[in-house]
Amino acid sequence: MGRIKSTAGIGTLLADGIGDTIRVSLTEAPEKEIPVCYSILQALGLRKTMVEYVACPSCGRTLFNLEEVLHKVREATKHLTGLDIAVMGCIVNGPGEMADADYGYVGKQPGFISLYRGREEILKVPEEQGVEALINLIKSDDRWVDPE
Repeated sequence: MGRIKSTAGIGTLLADGIGDTIRVSLTEAPEKEIPVCYSILQALGLRKTMVEYVACPSCGRTLFNLEEVLHKVREATKHLTGLDIAVMGCIVNGPGEMADADYGYVGKQPGFISLYRGREEILKVPEEQGVEALINLIKSDDRWVDPE
């Protein structure tokens, strides 16, 4: 509840341009407060300290297990900073919803996914190779760092 209240209160003030310092107080160890501060700043677009993920809500057109794939993509890329990665279940709404993403992972036909760099389709691969192909695309753009 402390995270929700802090986000609502601090986020509102910062969004209105009020204040330049934030402090979140939780009934937990102080080091648990720092990620909440970073998350608030990221959500407001004031800092980019982690990957921003965009995913569709899933519908009948979704061509793969969106929740599972999003989890795999997050696990593989969560150590990166400054990227926007979209995971979209179909081609119908995917490109519009991911228009501002650096990379897109889109279900385009059953059993295959298409990888995008920005709005440009770069590669179509079998679904089981999708996460590895996404990593290789990020590496080819020199935006990959190995996890610590």
